[in-house]
Amino acid sequence: MVRIALDPTPYNDTVPLLDFPDLVARLGYEYLQLTPNPDFGRHFHYPKVDTAMIGQLKKRAADAGVTITSVLPVQRFSWPEEPQREAGVRNLKRYIEIAAALEAPVVNTEFSGRPEREEDSEAAFYRSMEELLPVLEREGVTLNIDPHPDDFVEDGLEAWRIIRGLDSDRVGFVYVAAHTFHYGDRAATLLPEVGERLGAVYVADSFDHTRSQGLRYITNPPGNAVRVHQHLNIGDGDVDWQELFGTLRETGYLDRPDALIVSNVFAENEAADESAKHQLDAVRELLAGA
Repeated sequence: MVRIALDPTPYNDTVPLLDFPDLVARLGYEYLQLTPNPDFGRHFHYPKVDTAMIGQLKKRAADAGVTITSVLPVQRFSWPEEPQREAGVRNLKRYIEIAAALEAPVVNTEFSGRPEREEDSEAAFYRSMEELLPVLEREGVTLNIDPHPDDFVEDGLEAWRIIRGLDSDRVGFVYVAAHTFHYGDRAATLLPEVGERLGAVYVADSFDHTRSQGLRYITNPPGNAVRVHQHLNIGDGDVDWQELFGTLRETGYLDRPDALIVSNVFAENEAADESAKHQLDAVRELLAGA
């Protein structure tokens, strides 16, 4: 059975960390992905939870009938400068330990390097993974990685090649639908190649920035090195949802007991409840039609 989880980022400023399980249960979800939050840990910072808070969070989740599926930290473990890379590795090691303690043995993240220093960032990534792979093995945790827009690798196929080069089943791929057009818009050919190493799918919509002769978005001055994308409600952008879910069905992902789909809309904070409910209904409809 596919697990549909909510990313509660839109509630970070209004809902305490320990109340997240009650929140997602109220919205109709059974699953929760923990994402950067002031109480839990912010982007590029060391996590802020201790053993006592981990215990409290597990109890609150159990009481709410909610399962914590995974943890999403973003850390600079592919950064081309050594101090930031070292800090990213230190922080990520702790997040891996926290995921194991939460009995949510999946860490979803981004490469977090720099596109203007692609070669240095790739070298930093492999150097970091030499330190992180033993921790993943020890803790029984899987690390899945998204080639995020403005990372040292953005193309989905090239990102998969980099992950494949590790030759470890402890590291997989996160397919973020809102990043489809930066990946190369190739779900139908990329996902079969990733195969069993697809660890999570995030669902939010986005417009195709390559349409209209590349003028779908206009930034000034022309030629800015910017990457524009959104995390909209399903149906509000250009993502081909039938193709994506059809491919997930054909590759067997939707039949896996560990299949994870995460709703991660970030553009609807003023209507976060309605958005979360819409996403749940939309995903269920897509699953039924796939």
